[in-house]
Amino acid sequence: MLSFIFWLVLLFLCWPLALLALLLYPLVWLLLLPFRLLGIGVEAVFELLRAIVLLPARVLRGTPGR
Repeated sequence: MLSFIFWLVLLFLCWPLALLALLLYPLVWLLLLPFRLLGIGVEAVFELLRAIVLLPARVLRGTPGR
């Protein structure tokens, strides 16, 4: 919502720049999509490594009440 308000202010101050931003936003989103997917993959790998490293502690701790 805040970005829409900023766009409206930009539209009021400089409408050609606001229209250019409106047209370029989908292209920039498409260009950044592979980096976003790569970030998700890297985060998943780090979570897997964290789970592997912490597994012995979780096994030794056991479940409470047994």
